[in-house]
Amino acid sequence: MMRFFKIVGILLIGLLGILIFNVVRYTPVENAPLKPMTLVQPDAKALANQLSEAITFQTISWESGNPDDYASFIAFQQWLESAYPNVFAQLELTRINTHTLLFRWQGAEGTGQPVLFSAHYDVVPVNPGTENEWSHSPFAGDIADGYVWGRGALDDKSAVVGLMASLSGLLKTGFTPEQDIYVALTHDEELGSEDGAVALTQWFRDQNITPAWSLDEGSFVLDGIVPGVDKGIASINVAEKGYLTLKLTAHGEGGHSSMPPQNTAVTILAEALVKLKDAPLPGGLEGISEKMYGDIARNMEFSKRLLFANLWLFRPLLSSVLDDTKSGNAMMRTTTAPTMLSGSVKSNVLPAAATATINFRLHPRDTVQDVVDWVTAAIDDERIDIEVGEFTEASPVAATDNAGFAQLVQTTRAVYPDTIITPGLTIAATDSRFYGDITNAYRFNPMVINNDDLEGFHGTNERISIENLVRATQFYTALMQQQ
Repeated sequence: MMRFFKIVGILLIGLLGILIFNVVRYTPVENAPLKPMTLVQPDAKALANQLSEAITFQTISWESGNPDDYASFIAFQQWLESAYPNVFAQLELTRINTHTLLFRWQGAEGTGQPVLFSAHYDVVPVNPGTENEWSHSPFAGDIADGYVWGRGALDDKSAVVGLMASLSGLLKTGFTPEQDIYVALTHDEELGSEDGAVALTQWFRDQNITPAWSLDEGSFVLDGIVPGVDKGIASINVAEKGYLTLKLTAHGEGGHSSMPPQNTAVTILAEALVKLKDAPLPGGLEGISEKMYGDIARNMEFSKRLLFANLWLFRPLLSSVLDDTKSGNAMMRTTTAPTMLSGSVKSNVLPAAATATINFRLHPRDTVQDVVDWVTAAIDDERIDIEVGEFTEASPVAATDNAGFAQLVQTTRAVYPDTIITPGLTIAATDSRFYGDITNAYRFNPMVINNDDLEGFHGTNERISIENLVRATQFYTALMQQQ
């Protein structure tokens, strides 16, 4: 017996030694030498005024259509031309479906692949009933307390202003890129991008132009959003989740509610929803998620580094812990979200049919058909009809071992020196899901956001700091100078 415990003790000491050895080596990856970059010093007041004016144009994407027949969009385009006259005068402009603007800055050499920068200038409506909750009127473009306030400040007119200011500033210096630079300002991202990014992508195909990479909105430099990390995290997202809506319809015996059968359409549907809740699609810490969390964990305290440095042992534990958080669950799997229910038209009438709408955000490992098959097997009930609604497959995963990604990393380091930089996954939908069909599509806004800022996305009190406008302009300018 003593020999047994001695052997167990030796094994435990050996295991502990392996764990500690791995965590000692698990340190931040050494960065490549930073290339010399001289960052521009744009006029902060001018940038703030430009965004302030941009916000006053109510370029709202309404689900029911555009009530002013795009008058506000046309006015915004006219304002752009007055604010950045040299961009319109010196660059070639193509209008895609009238309201998406595509600028081409012709390179001096012109033999290599061009690059594509993109941002959208349409915005979502203000949620009805929340108007009085805004500290500043949502379309006033107020400048106060070091911020520009209003709908579109974060999503995504700040990027529009940063890109246009960068183009204008570089043109004034006489700079000419080696290769072509395209800048797209799209107008219907909040509605699905059919007339904007979809048509724009087709335009590139028709012209036989294949960009080396594209850069659009996605993630930001995250400040204080990830617990246990005291540095900013710049997540340069290399893919985004797909989108799928399924409609479940349960059939039952209709009639008066005073004599209900044992199973009604509503109870059949409820059982199906519970089955789906109890059978989430498979997930796990792998691929993009593993890379992102791993890069972050290298900068954490010893105990957390110990876990990530020894995934061969702790992967199930970490996956379980991350599963219990909304963000972790969304990063690791295709999510299932029941969003709409309907049944009887009257409280005392049994419906002959009850329906539920389920929204799925597809992880790159899953296809639409995978999800449909999984749902069908999980419910396993012939009384339920499954109808496929709107869908978009998850995007391709952009490369991280090419010159384009290296330039993004280098430029981020120049603007945000003490920042963790990692590839990541966008869990919402952007124009880049279409750009990814023709190029390496990257998703990153070079601006810092914190937990307070998150409430502004499609919510109330949307704002962006003036410092962020300066940093974004520095980033875009420096990246353009490398082309």
